[in-house]
Amino acid sequence: MLTDFVPTLLAASAAAFALAALSAVAGFGGGVLLLPVFTALFGLRVAVPMLTLTQLSSNASRAWLNRHELRWPLIGWFALGAVPCAVAGGILLTHAPLAALQRLLGVFLIAVVVWRRFNRRTRKPADPAFAVVGAASGLGSALLGSVGPLTAPFFLAYGLTRAAYIGTEAASALTMHLTKIATYGAGDLLTRQVLLYGVALTPATLLGAWTGKQIVGRISDRVFVLLVELGLLAAGALFLIGL
Repeated sequence: MLTDFVPTLLAASAAAFALAALSAVAGFGGGVLLLPVFTALFGLRVAVPMLTLTQLSSNASRAWLNRHELRWPLIGWFALGAVPCAVAGGILLTHAPLAALQRLLGVFLIAVVVWRRFNRRTRKPADPAFAVVGAASGLGSALLGSVGPLTAPFFLAYGLTRAAYIGTEAASALTMHLTKIATYGAGDLLTRQVLLYGVALTPATLLGAWTGKQIVGRISDRVFVLLVELGLLAAGALFLIGL
């Protein structure tokens, strides 16, 4: 048992560190790329709740590291839609057509980047619109494990960049992940294996978030937005091919 646990934990920790750092730079991406790794190591039904535990520590650390730039009204509106829909998604996890939902999300993400490139006069969304963003994110995240890229275009359109973007997105997602954890627990998806690895991966996740924070403070807003858009394209491609 221990001989299997140690190499698996090392592989999962390395992936969690690298992708937590990526999330701290781009504001998302870690969960999308970490889900295939966890699925290969543990299987999809274990991977989704385990990913949620990992994202819980990752988002909490990003929110704390950028706490002075948080946009609290947006977080409140996001939570209003995300919390009930995360509960619904957690209940539907064992029955939903996950592959079809992944591909639909992939098309949406790529289309958003193309639209942003050709439509430079993007209208700033009103604060209450983030309740709808939160609802879609909460439902999708509970079913697919991570849909961080789904929210990125809306936070960018609002005008948030770097610390304000990363911290506000992370704090918003945190409300959703806490809800998912409670729902998975009620549905007996938080097994001993999930909890053990979730706790064991926390140090690597926190270190990755801190490392990414050091990087993002050294890049311009223009480069930051470009990195986010490249991340959206990559995430869309991964969803389309079914990873």
